[in-house]
This record gives sequence, structure tokens and C-alpha cells, in this order.
Amino acid sequence: MAAGGEALPRHGADVLRTLRAATAREHARVEAALGLMDPALGRRRLTDVLTRMHGFWRAAEDGLDTWAAGDPDDAAALDWPRRRRAALFAADLASLGAGPAAGTPALPPVDGTDEALGRMYVLEGSTLGGTFIDRHLATLPGLTTAGRLRAFSPYGEDTGAMWHAFRRVTRERTSDHGRVVAAASTTFRVLAAWCAPVAA
Repeated sequence: MAAGGEALPRHGADVLRTLRAATAREHARVEAALGLMDPALGRRRLTDVLTRMHGFWRAAEDGLDTWAAGDPDDAAALDWPRRRRAALFAADLASLGAGPAAGTPALPPVDGTDEALGRMYVLEGSTLGGTFIDRHLATLPGLTTAGRLRAFSPYGEDTGAMWHAFRRVTRERTSDHGRVVAAASTTFRVLAAWCAPVAA
């Protein structure tokens, strides 16, 4: 932020492009590990993946909740409470007849808004691909009895608007590209490693 609270648009305008390029490899590793677009995806494997994702989201959101308590203005700008999804993963597991995740991965603390934006880039970006996963799951006969799962596409018709709002705030509130990218890269790496035991 510039003096007087004005955004640095030139600095922030590139941060999302930088994030996408810098985390492309980690992003691909996560998608390959989860394999949620597999046409042969079954109920048992989906349950295993959701269990790992629930544990990860719990850990990721715990860190963000701590940050939000210390930076309430930035958290409000990001509409953080609406973006929480751990409870949705737990509900989806229940609909599949499974309990919540028992464990969580170790994630570094969220030291400031740059780190929060990096972590949330991973969490929020997953809602875009989640709309395709949601549609794919609806076509699999072995999963129709579970009803519609909500964690992959939590915003429904508001998905585009929520992503647009996140991009806008990220551009406005980023102060250090390197810290945002480092946080996003670490988040992707932890997610990939955490999901490795159930990799496709």
C-alpha cells in the first residue's frame, strides 16, 4: 500500500500472473495426485481424497483464522468468513458415510496479509476447477446416491464473482510479491505431499 492507503496498481497488477507462473508445477502435482477427473473415480477413492482435503483445509483455515483476528480489516476486505470450507468437506464426508479427518498437515503460520493472500490463492483457485469436478461427479453412477457434494463448488453461481473479488483485493493489498508467491508455493507443496498417500 502507498502512503495514505492507496493501492499500488502497477505492483499488484502483476501479482496474479506471477503467482500463476511460479506455482504452475506445484499446481499440476496437486491435480495429478487428486485425480478427481478420473472417469473411473469410485466412492471409496473419493472418500479417501475428501478426507485428506478436509484435514488440509482445517489446518489451512486455522492459520488464516489467526491472521484474520490480527488483521480484521484485510480479512473483511477478503470476505474471509464466507470463504471457509472445512465444514463443507466434513459435511460431504458425512454424506458419503464417513467421519471427519483425524489428522492435519503442518503448515507455517500466516505472518501477515501477504502470506494470507498466498495461501488463499491456493484455496480460492480450487473453486474454479471445482466447478468442473462438481459436474464430473454428477455423471458418475456410483456417486449419485450421496447427493450433491458442496465443498468443490461452494459458491455456486457466485464462483466467478468471488474469484474476481479475491483477485481485486489481492492486487490492492499485496505489499511484497515474493512473500505472496512463497506462501502459495509452500501451500501447494504441503497439499501435494499431504495427498500423496491417496494419489491416483
